Amino acid sequence: MIGLRHLNARLHDVIAALDDISIDVGRYHVSLATAIWMLLVIVAAFGLSQIGGRIARRLVRGMSGLDTAQISLGEKLVTLAIWAFAFFVAVDMLGISLTAFTVFSGAFGLAIGFGLQKTFGNMIAGIILLLDRSIKPGDVIAVSGGAGNSMGVVNKIGIRAVSVTTLDNREYLIPNEILMTSQVENWSYSSHEVALSIPISVAYGSDIDLVEALLIEAAAAVPRVLKEPPATVQLTSLAPGAIEMLVSCWINDPEQGIGNIRSAVLKNAWHLFRERGVEIPVAQQDVHLRDSDGLRHLADVLAARGVKPD
Repeated sequence: MIGLRHLNARLHDVIAALDDISIDVGRYHVSLATAIWMLLVIVAAFGLSQIGGRIARRLVRGMSGLDTAQISLGEKLVTLAIWAFAFFVAVDMLGISLTAFTVFSGAFGLAIGFGLQKTFGNMIAGIILLLDRSIKPGDVIAVSGGAGNSMGVVNKIGIRAVSVTTLDNREYLIPNEILMTSQVENWSYSSHEVALSIPISVAYGSDIDLVEALLIEAAAAVPRVLKEPPATVQLTSLAPGAIEMLVSCWINDPEQGIGNIRSAVLKNAWHLFRERGVEIPVAQQDVHLRDSDGLRHLADVLAARGVKPD
């Protein structure tokens, strides 16, 4: 008991000594003890907010009946609520006047309006994306414009940006505002079954019915192409140099890529065409040379040497 009293007395002396080290700022008296107390409150509020946020996110993930978009939105809202609560508790413990804080928040809000406009715009856009569920984690999307025509799988919708991993394992962080204002192709919005169109040309004189049968066989031989609905072939144009056709087939895993499907179908078609004698047109160009003084001089030189030009 005596030791505890002695410890309290020593602690009181230390606090008094720290309080003597002070400066006056206008009407406010700021001591070293006050500064240490403010630092401890800020560190404690930050640490408890981090721990509370992690616990709250785990609880939200453990809720049944929520999809990935709802879980992501719930995590963000709970995290914002915990940080706001910790902020106001810290303000109360530090004894900051709410009247002074109101004036400060007005000036701070004006600074945010000019300096952090994009940041808060992206935050609001992210919340809207999660609310309307037009883009969800796991969706396959293609974005043009600021994202550089990138296509990939949505990993995470964050406060500032959406993480999209492309098929070559590159990760793009696309600002939420771009997804709100740009045209976005969502290949898995309502269904993962998507159709692919693969153009191909054959030479004139080819058996159209045979070509159609071979193209359907080439598409059906690819493992990822669905049997139902079956692949189809359309004749799209009788172009000047070739008969243009279009192969349409369906897949249900666009996140695995579509370029490899086109490659496999065209490769199968190439082998089948060679086996059955179907020709693929090759572009040909005729070059016409106009007569000139140089050509006439060349013809005279050749004639002098006994060469008769054609």
